[in-house]
Amino acid sequence: MKHTRGRQQSHAGGGQLRIIGGTWRSRKLPVADVEGLRPTPDRVRETLFNWLTGWVADARCLDAFSGTGALGLEALSRGASETVFLEYSAKAAQTLKNNLQALRSENARVEQTDALQWLSRPALQTFNLVFLDPPFRKQLLQPVCEQLQSNGWLAQDALVYVEAEKELSPLPVPANWELWKEKSAGQVISCLYRVV
Repeated sequence: MKHTRGRQQSHAGGGQLRIIGGTWRSRKLPVADVEGLRPTPDRVRETLFNWLTGWVADARCLDAFSGTGALGLEALSRGASETVFLEYSAKAAQTLKNNLQALRSENARVEQTDALQWLSRPALQTFNLVFLDPPFRKQLLQPVCEQLQSNGWLAQDALVYVEAEKELSPLPVPANWELWKEKSAGQVISCLYRVV
């Protein structure tokens, strides 16, 4: 099972990711040629980071099914203090490490791991901002949300962004996650929650 971004690409893979804001704005980075891997589209990232204005600077971020790392990289570019990337595919994780090295980022780390397994233990740190875009139709969203909540990974007043298949709506998130922002496009629903 690959914990890369969930939807199939229309082309063979690879390609480029463009950072759209912050210090690394307009930087283009290679994307690993891994089946099903695709960056979160520019317009979706733009909407998300407009929602997050005022929340990203100095945030400790977790990109739990990082794939290309588009969301975590965007957060770092916009002033996040740290981002931890969890990625199951060795090839995608290595490309992400190479991209962070090319950007000379010193406040990020990539864990080549199963996100559910990594989050199944008691928290080693807490995160202010979490990005969840698990592979679609693999029944991963509910267990990963439960682990984040029950194992203490979320800081007080944390924000959690979820991208999921629209048929899951309403999304299976813990009762204390308050829906703050929501947008749908095609078969995809994007939701931002505040942990209260």
